[in-house]
Amino acid sequence: MGTRDTTTTSTLLILGASGDLAARLLMPGLGGLLTVQPGRRVQLIGSGAETYTDDEWHARVAQAMKTGGASGPAVDDLLANTTYVTADVTKQSELKKLLDACAEPPAIYFALPPAITAKACNALSGLDLDGVRLALEKPFGTDRASAHRLNEKLATLVPEDRVFRVDHFLGTSGVLNILGTRFANRIIEPLLNNEHVASVEIVFDETLGLEGRARYYDHAGALVDMIQSHLLQVLAVAAMEPPAALEATDVRDLKALALRATRLWADDPRQASRRGRYTAGTIAGRKLPSYVDEEGVDPELGTETLAELTVEVRNNRWAGVPFTLRSGKALGDDRHEIAFTFKEPAHVPERITGTDAPNRLRLDLKTLQMSLDLDVNGPGDPYTIDHVTLTAELGEGQLPAYGEVLAGVLEGDPMLAVRGDTAEECWRLIDPVLAAWKKGEVPLESYKAGSSGPSWH
Repeated sequence: MGTRDTTTTSTLLILGASGDLAARLLMPGLGGLLTVQPGRRVQLIGSGAETYTDDEWHARVAQAMKTGGASGPAVDDLLANTTYVTADVTKQSELKKLLDACAEPPAIYFALPPAITAKACNALSGLDLDGVRLALEKPFGTDRASAHRLNEKLATLVPEDRVFRVDHFLGTSGVLNILGTRFANRIIEPLLNNEHVASVEIVFDETLGLEGRARYYDHAGALVDMIQSHLLQVLAVAAMEPPAALEATDVRDLKALALRATRLWADDPRQASRRGRYTAGTIAGRKLPSYVDEEGVDPELGTETLAELTVEVRNNRWAGVPFTLRSGKALGDDRHEIAFTFKEPAHVPERITGTDAPNRLRLDLKTLQMSLDLDVNGPGDPYTIDHVTLTAELGEGQLPAYGEVLAGVLEGDPMLAVRGDTAEECWRLIDPVLAAWKKGEVPLESYKAGSSGPSWH
């Protein structure tokens, strides 16, 4: 996906090009794409409220290309022709000026806060958007109702297949490898169902703390920042039925069906969710303060730094299997994986011992490694079973996550983009949990930075 060497010309217009997202992720990702596809030509136009001279903008783009390790004729061409326009992107006249500067109908990337993105979308109304694609960063709304309103607005601008709700998790080789691992292996695909699987975990635990993100994170928290968007999308890929082909329509339809079948465990947000917040501790020799003492944090908000949500996919394949989604900061170990834990064997012959550990299939989304935990006869007593792990390296893509994302946006292939209805389905699951938390029906527990999390684990 997105790694073939094509000869094509397109325009990328980044609104909010002076911000951190553009410099740290978007432009390095674009550089990676252009390095792998040297025949591609991209006219890059940046825009924002800040003012840059031509030299300052060129230096900014060049540094981003260097950060992404980019090189080659396509990168040289981009650097030679990129421009920056100072503009108020919430005004229609200013946006028309930007569109007029584009050599091709552009892909407009909103690297902006959600409120400004909404205003910019309003300002696009009435402009000629024939062939224009719109790429938006999460969060897609702040609840189901606002996500629906945003979708309705976008539908008045361009068709749904030209709206790219970006989730870079879906642009990683780790997530794309889920599809290959599940559906290309006869010994795996028939076992991934409620007859054989006891539980599924989708985990993104990290040792990093707040890292200066208080302005956004303190108003979002782990549930909205990670589970509402990223991990529910990963669940859809992990639980979906096999598509006829890896095409946008097939994949997105089946993801939507999986999410529509998903319900909170026991239909009760109090039973289905847990939350925690880190206190002072040490991680790999690095001291972290309590979250409430981090710069920019408002303790009165009660923001969680670890969230856990258990859901059930109520269809023929998965009904009765708990899917637990978890993400936390300042934990003792990084863990980024999908883990399918299998049920115990129906019968183990007498005299065989040592089979307490379950069989488990793990797909690591960061190291791109697959592992399978099995029980085998080990050395020594032949009646004693040892637990072993078989590992295999999964294919690493040529592009960084944002390179994959931008390939889809520039090529008009929305397979890795979040469709509007699935964005609303994710909020359907999260809204009642947020309401229960706001009422104090789920306690905010504490865990020490560097630990494995609150005591429920």
